[in-house]
Amino acid sequence: MHKNIDLFLTFLKIGAFTFGGGYAMIPMIQQEICIRHQWLNEKDLLEIVAVAESTPGPVAINAATFVGYRTSGFSGACAATFGVVLPSFLIISLISMVLKEFQDFRAVQYAFMGIRAGVLALILKALYSMFQASEKNIFSYVVMAVSLILTAFLKIDAVCVIIGCAVFGLLRSWIYRKEQNYDSD
Repeated sequence: MHKNIDLFLTFLKIGAFTFGGGYAMIPMIQQEICIRHQWLNEKDLLEIVAVAESTPGPVAINAATFVGYRTSGFSGACAATFGVVLPSFLIISLISMVLKEFQDFRAVQYAFMGIRAGVLALILKALYSMFQASEKNIFSYVVMAVSLILTAFLKIDAVCVIIGCAVFGLLRSWIYRKEQNYDSD
C-alpha cells in the first residue's frame, strides 16, 4: 500500500509540473522513477516508453500505467495512472471555465508562448536521453533516419511508421537468430 501511495504522489507531481504531454514528461519520469526512487533502470524505462508510444492512448498515461504495473502490479498501475491524470483533469476543467474570459489578454498569450518554448526544450531532452540509452548500430541509425523522413517530410502517419519499425525490428531479430544458428552449425 505504501508503494502505491508513493506511485500516486510521484505521478501526481509529474502530472502537475510538466506541460506539453508525454514526451515532455519523460525527463521527469526518468528522474523520479530511475534516479530518485530507483524502481526501474534506464533500459526498463526506454522499453516502457517504446511500448507506451506504440499502444493506443496518451504516452504519459500509458507510461504511468506500465511503470505502476511493473512496480506494484494492478493496484500500482491504477495509482500511477490516477496520479498522472488527476492534475490534467483539474487544470483543464478550471481552464475551460475561465479561458474565454482571458484568452485575448497579451500576458496570457505570452505565457503560452513561454510554455511552448519550455515544452520544446523538455522534448529535446527526452530525445537526447532516449538516444543515449538506445542501441547504436547501422540498423538503428537507418531506421531512425527513415522514420524521420517518413513522418516529418513525407507526412506518413506515425502509426504506420511505428508498425513498420516493429516489423523491421522483428525481421532483424529473425535474421540475426538465423545467422547465429548458421554460425553454430
